[in-house]
Order: sequence, then structure tokens, then C-alpha cells
Amino acid sequence: MQVEKPIPEDRPSTLDALRRVGLFATLSELTVARIAAAVQIRHYEPAVHIVWQGDRAEAAYFVLRGRVRVYRVSREGREQVLVRLEPGQAFNTVPAFVEDGRNPANAVCLSEVTLAILPREDLQDLILAHGDLALALLRNFAGRLSHLTNLVEGLALHTVQERLARFLLNQAEGERAGTVQRWTQQDIAVHLGTVRDVVGRELRALEDAGAIRIERGQIVLLNRDVLTAIAGEIDQD
Repeated sequence: MQVEKPIPEDRPSTLDALRRVGLFATLSELTVARIAAAVQIRHYEPAVHIVWQGDRAEAAYFVLRGRVRVYRVSREGREQVLVRLEPGQAFNTVPAFVEDGRNPANAVCLSEVTLAILPREDLQDLILAHGDLALALLRNFAGRLSHLTNLVEGLALHTVQERLARFLLNQAEGERAGTVQRWTQQDIAVHLGTVRDVVGRELRALEDAGAIRIERGQIVLLNRDVLTAIAGEIDQD
């Protein structure tokens, strides 16, 4: 069940907020204004599901504030994280153009989240009326295809340790010695398409190799060169 509450009074105008969405960055003022007139702004609490995998896709969603996790669940109950979204990113844009389109994945709030929600019929009408929006969406779809291709390649062709090393490098903060925060071993396992026990074992192996140190629930990178050598040429952008 969706839980919503009033948007804080100090939030920016809808028009200003939409200009910070990456998909809309190159659009004309007129196109952004038309989008602003069509979207609904909603606020969600942490842990609330925004959409459920398999339900009819009613809208496209644009993250204005907070973080969203998009994931799929197999029949056996295994989870695979597809992406974690930050402000300025979008999800559920593709099903709007599929007849009787269904949500391809679940989307759940990792924090308090503010979304701009564009009903699928309005999105289709805007596409027909504004060529710059159509081009922006095509570029967005191309980027998503590239991301999913890399995800499939990583799962099929690379070991868990290789994927874990690349994950740590991508997530670490700072230039040389970074820290991976806000990720439990279970979260990492779901993201990498494996199980917690395997992640724990591979983390210990990296710690024994002097590449990382685990302290107080955080993973500190000690040797990026070792991690880079293990990760090889994997691309998980």
C-alpha cells in the first residue's frame, strides 16, 4: 500500500524540480512546462513499494528526492537488483509504449522519496507533440539497454569475486582510499545476483589479500590496484 504525505512547503516549484531530471536536461522551456502541467508530485515513506512487478504500468516515474531500488524476484524468491536510482533519474518509462504494458520490476523506497509521476497516456501525447522529448527518451532507452547488457554479461561471464571487486570500486567514496557505506552483505548479494554467504566468503578473501578492511559495518578500500586487477575489464556503469 502506498503511503503518502503532503510535500514540504519549502520544496522547489515543479518546473524547477523537473529541470534537474537528467532526461529533461536538453528539453525546451515549452516542453518542460507541458510536462510540469501533466505530472503529479507525490511523497513516499521509506520501505514503501511504488510499483509491483507484473502490475499494469500506469505511469512513468521521475525521482526528485531520495533513493529508489529497482529489483526483480524469481519464482524461487531470489532477488536481483537492477539499479539504485538517485534524484534526477527515471524508471518505468519503457512500459508506457508497450500495449497493455506491465511493470517489469518492483520499485521500493530506500529513503523518503519525492516523485514526479507522468501518466502513460500523457507521456504518449507529449511524445507526439514534442520531438525533443521523443529524442531524449530514445537516448534514455539506449542507455538502459547498455546497462542491462552489461548486467547480463557480468552475471554470465564473470565470477562473484570479479563482480564484487568492480562493485566496491564503483561504490567507494573518495579518490584513493574510499569507504563503501549503506550496503549490507545481503544488499550486496542481491545486487550481484548471488547469496549472502558467498559475498561474506569473497569479502574475507579480499580482506586476506589486503585489498579491503571491514570495520563497524563498513568496507574500507585499502588497495585499489588489487581490486582493479581482480575486476579486470568488467563494465557495470
